[in-house]
Amino acid sequence: MSHPDRRDRLRTLLRAAGLDALLVTDLLDVRYLTGFTGSNAAAVIAADPAGDLLCTDGRYRAQAGAQSPDLELVIDRPSAPAAAARVPAGATLGYDSAVLTVDGLAAVRDAAPGRRLLRAPGLVGGLRAVKDAAEVDAVRRACELADAALRGLLDAGGLAPGRTEREVAADLEDRMRRLGADGPAFATILAAGPNSAVPHHRPTAAELRRGDLVKIDFGAALDGYHSDTTRTFCLGPAAGWQRELHALVDAAATAGRAALADGAVVTDVDGAAREVVADAGHAEEFPHGLGHGIGLAVHEPPWLTWTGLGTVPAGTLVTVEPGVYLDGRGGVRIEDVLHVVAGRPAEPLTSLPRELVEV
Repeated sequence: MSHPDRRDRLRTLLRAAGLDALLVTDLLDVRYLTGFTGSNAAAVIAADPAGDLLCTDGRYRAQAGAQSPDLELVIDRPSAPAAAARVPAGATLGYDSAVLTVDGLAAVRDAAPGRRLLRAPGLVGGLRAVKDAAEVDAVRRACELADAALRGLLDAGGLAPGRTEREVAADLEDRMRRLGADGPAFATILAAGPNSAVPHHRPTAAELRRGDLVKIDFGAALDGYHSDTTRTFCLGPAAGWQRELHALVDAAATAGRAALADGAVVTDVDGAAREVVADAGHAEEFPHGLGHGIGLAVHEPPWLTWTGLGTVPAGTLVTVEPGVYLDGRGGVRIEDVLHVVAGRPAEPLTSLPRELVEV
């Protein structure tokens, strides 16, 4: 879908909300609507396409002209107030109140008197949740690249006792870059032994030891899009409790994937996996949501949690990532990215084996 097509979809929402225009200040929303990838920008998308504009500063004049040639370009800063000031007096101007700060809103009010400012959170985010074919392909390629990097690490014996968490994480990130990634999608979580019981452990100088569970949560960034995968390994033969824990999380992941479908209520998808864990007596050891949307951001709507709202529309890309963490012993998480398709089961974009691998 082209950037003009995306803006036209937004226009339909603007008219329904009674807005003459929307001030877009989130940089990923700006990129989604305009193609511009600089570090400073705001856009105005108007109910009348003639009112569309992109505002950035002088560093990005040439880049903005190349990436967004079909938009009026305003060179000024700060960008949000400067963009708002171009909206005609008397217009009703929406803004994303989940993004624009209190001080930012005050600056917009000062720069654009005579405009009626209305909260309009999530309009672009709702559009971004449903991916077009090019976006799905971008995430698919990121997933394939990341999967290949981890396979290469394992084939090279890179997951071995004596290496530190930091060494293995750096090795994996370097392999993703060498395969063509722009970089890691986020700081790799590499957690061994008792550290694997910490959901978002940061790699340390701790050495991997035989008998450890090793949890690896990683992803690749590619052309602005992201992947996000988790696998848990055992260094050497697994103990009985480790096998049982991995089997439990695998069963929860299977239940979550089976519940994921076009129109599914997000709390029901989360609940399908959570029920498996709770029935095994580990409800308190599954402290996070089942999953989240992924695309231009690693974490974006829809949110598959027990507190989530709404349903899962066709076209979304979401993670399913149950985890159970036994404090002081070890934890297991299994995570895949799936494409929700109308009328058939969700399609996994990640391809690494889900069974427990003893390295």
